[in-house]
Amino acid sequence: MLLHFLGGAGMVALAFPLVAHERRQALRRRWSCQLLEIVNVRLDLSGMAPTEGSMLVANHVSWLDIYAITAIRPAAFVSKAELRNWPLIGWLAAKTGTIFVHRGSRLHVRAINDEIGKVLLSGGNVTVFPEGTTTDGTHILHFHASLLQPAISGGRPVQPLALAYLGLDGQPSDAAAYAGDTSLWQSLRMIARQPGLTLRIDVTPPLPTGGSDRRAIAALARAAIALRLGISLDQTGRQST
Repeated sequence: MLLHFLGGAGMVALAFPLVAHERRQALRRRWSCQLLEIVNVRLDLSGMAPTEGSMLVANHVSWLDIYAITAIRPAAFVSKAELRNWPLIGWLAAKTGTIFVHRGSRLHVRAINDEIGKVLLSGGNVTVFPEGTTTDGTHILHFHASLLQPAISGGRPVQPLALAYLGLDGQPSDAAAYAGDTSLWQSLRMIARQPGLTLRIDVTPPLPTGGSDRRAIAALARAAIALRLGISLDQTGRQST
């Protein structure tokens, strides 16, 4: 894993400045596929690949989510600002188009939304995790809607992605969950102890955003993901027991 990240750093530092955007995206995709192979996680894609120029909205379970989504459609990711300070990973994230957000700052969110809007209008994809944190995959938290506004303002579709980690028996597994006080090292050990882990990504139909309210779009995206994951929500959008 360490050698792979060091190789990624070399690729970003040496190759990225010399090649076109399309080639950089292809290199990101290949590197992410190789990372999943290293940790022995099989990617199972259901549905068509996400459309270009759309905002990808996903539930968040693991640090692996980012690389799995990159393996099917490289995108700019919106991440908490703290990630920028992580050794090597933070530097790689910054160099591959990650948009860092300081949560709780409305002025900063407006600036971030402007940056997201530019990426979408240029035909690029942006991925957000509206829960704002990770879970163990058995439930879905409330979807924060503020970062969805650029897609609505620009008339770009919002495409929900449902992520589920499964064991060899095909049942949900929490081996890859990066929630609570779990450290990256502990997460890697849990993944290594779970042979044959599969990450299933269900790509649902894109949601049109023309004339829509961001809270309504957030609720529709959350409901679409919950349906694919078999998680029941009541009429108010709260998770049923």
